[in-house]
Amino acid sequence: MAESHVALRQAQGADTDGFLNIDKDPGVTSTGVVRRVKRLTRQRKVGHGGTLDPDATGVLAICIGKATRFVDAVITAGKTYVMTVRLGVATDTYDASGTVTLECDPSAIKMDQVEAALGRFRGEIEQVPPMFSALKREGRPLYELARSGVTVERVPRRVTVDRIELIEWRPPEFVVTVECERGFYARSLAHDIGAALDNAAHLTVLQRRRAGPFRIEDSITLAQLEEMVKLGNWQSAMKPPDFVLQELPAVVLDPLSEEHFLHGQPVTVTGEMARTGAHGQAVRAYSREGRFLALARYDSAGPWWRPAKVIAEA
Repeated sequence: MAESHVALRQAQGADTDGFLNIDKDPGVTSTGVVRRVKRLTRQRKVGHGGTLDPDATGVLAICIGKATRFVDAVITAGKTYVMTVRLGVATDTYDASGTVTLECDPSAIKMDQVEAALGRFRGEIEQVPPMFSALKREGRPLYELARSGVTVERVPRRVTVDRIELIEWRPPEFVVTVECERGFYARSLAHDIGAALDNAAHLTVLQRRRAGPFRIEDSITLAQLEEMVKLGNWQSAMKPPDFVLQELPAVVLDPLSEEHFLHGQPVTVTGEMARTGAHGQAVRAYSREGRFLALARYDSAGPWWRPAKVIAEA
């Protein structure tokens, strides 16, 4: 029931709070995209759902208004990347923008060796974040320390690579597609592949094809957004705030429960969910008219639905 109302509301495209799926151009930072969107749309509250390197392109989910409350759903979601790796050269940034730190002859490396090396990076792996990254040490981003010539030890992080596949072999470069979970660094993977081949490597091209439900096929560029702003129809490109929560179950509240809910009060759970709900389970809560109200969580003590992130007005 809630699903059909949501589909209707999305088709109407009347929401001013929501997400834009931006295809980021190379040479601009993710923060720079946020500033540009803010300036073009004249919205006060704008953020993004996961940093892309300045030289990278592809999907950058931009959250506007109340949708910023749900940005974690994008940050923690799975991602898909297509990355080009060049053998024979390592750099201090692990990509083409850095200073060369090592050169090797890659001519003896064959495609089957690369494919075998890729197998070592499937599943749960450990990655050392690059020095040129936004991670902070004592309040300072690592890239600031790196630019000043300071290198600090980085603790390896466990990340999950769901799929990695060689899709093009053109030595000394090759192209892979990667499906991964939160915390993955494409530049670290390129560097580590070089080491796994007893050689050197760095990332030359990176495109993010997917971030959670946002896909490159449905994205728009900043230039397209600017044109839509001029035409006065830019909001038609927005996805509603609940777009990033579609994998969660949906519940519909009656008018009295809705009123209590929007004032921060829990409401009683009835029906099958009262018997089968798991404590802490997240759901999308809607009015009978299909208005998205909040992200709620199941409290088995009641049992209740407790509002966690309310978006609708009381």
